[in-house]
Amino acid sequence: MNRKVINIIIGLTSVSLIAALITQLFWVRDAWLLKEDQFNNSVKIVLKSVVNQIMTSEDFYTVEMTDIDLDVYTEHMDLFSVVNPKILDSLLHEEFVSLEILEEFSYGVYRSDDKLFVMGKYLGTLQQLIDSPHWVSLTCLCQSGSYLLTVYFPQQKSMILSQIIILPVMSGLFLMVLIFSFFFTIYTVLKQKKLSEMKTDFVNNMTHEFKTPISTISVSSEMLAKDVVGKSPDKVKKYAKIIFDENTRLKNQVERVLQIAIIDKEDFKLKFKEVDVHKIIQDCLDNFNVQVVERNGNVQANLKALQYMVSVDEEHFTNVINNLLDNANKYSPQNPDIKINTFNNGGKIEISVEDKGIGISKENQSDVFKKFHRLQSGNIHDVKGFGIGLFYVKTMVEQMGGKIDIKSEINEGSRFTLSFSV
Repeated sequence: MNRKVINIIIGLTSVSLIAALITQLFWVRDAWLLKEDQFNNSVKIVLKSVVNQIMTSEDFYTVEMTDIDLDVYTEHMDLFSVVNPKILDSLLHEEFVSLEILEEFSYGVYRSDDKLFVMGKYLGTLQQLIDSPHWVSLTCLCQSGSYLLTVYFPQQKSMILSQIIILPVMSGLFLMVLIFSFFFTIYTVLKQKKLSEMKTDFVNNMTHEFKTPISTISVSSEMLAKDVVGKSPDKVKKYAKIIFDENTRLKNQVERVLQIAIIDKEDFKLKFKEVDVHKIIQDCLDNFNVQVVERNGNVQANLKALQYMVSVDEEHFTNVINNLLDNANKYSPQNPDIKINTFNNGGKIEISVEDKGIGISKENQSDVFKKFHRLQSGNIHDVKGFGIGLFYVKTMVEQMGGKIDIKSEINEGSRFTLSFSV
């Protein structure tokens, strides 16, 4: 799958997610409006029911029966004669309870002409009652004035929200799961694409690296088969050495590929035993020094650790040291200057392999231990390798209970430090 197709899929999926989010928001808004309409209708039903009950009642209330000031009663006698404040309060509460509206509310009766409140429980909420959408006219009860009965619910929004809260919560959770799944899928696709590209680079590099020694061995074999060469012991010795060297090189390359295959299958069992770190390092240097000398380079060993016996797998530990030395050599463009040091630090032995090569940028340092990662990839072969050496090193070091750190600067070189308990 190429980058263009992936970008199209990401774009379409992103648009779909945005559309789903907008749809959910509209759905929640519609649910809110529906609940609000249902609540408003219920309140309107209650108010009309209360007015109807008062209107059909044949009771007539005097000033003594209403506990109202005489002057107020006289001014609004037509209203007070048919509406008792206590009866009104009782009817409102009964009707709201019957419709399961249990929220606290304030109410009042006021004259619409001058906004004068006549009765009710309205202290502190006069303006809210005047602005409230919950009202009903009392003209049918009192012809002498335009009175309105109004109700205000301070917690109306909270009440409606509590009734529909499960909808946005569940919707939000589902969207979060969907968005997480989307980004995780995209991350996995991009990661797999990158891994696929790295594997392709690996195959290309491996083919190139195998082709060179095979071709050299083939040519040398053909030369040995010639009678002229066979009569010259020096030439036989020369071509035999070439074949031996190239065969050793090919064997080492195959060994590295097998190392990574073993790690992938997790088909390895470490054989721990106490080993002499200094001896292993020295053996590695004896074999490695020839490569450096051929490039007019230098290798210095400062083995200062006083405690140098560690419990590791000898074979894999040796491979780790060889890999680090090989990298130090490969990534030193000319005249390699390599140092390998050991010292004790807090009950541990630390082994550092340092070079003055091309170095590694800060942004690349977190990737160098990844499988198939190379600082130069594709068909660039000025730095040879498969991109599996440091992955193998890190994996084996951690499997043996150690740690590995890197410090590097571009054009200043790199230092890899291993740490093991002693």
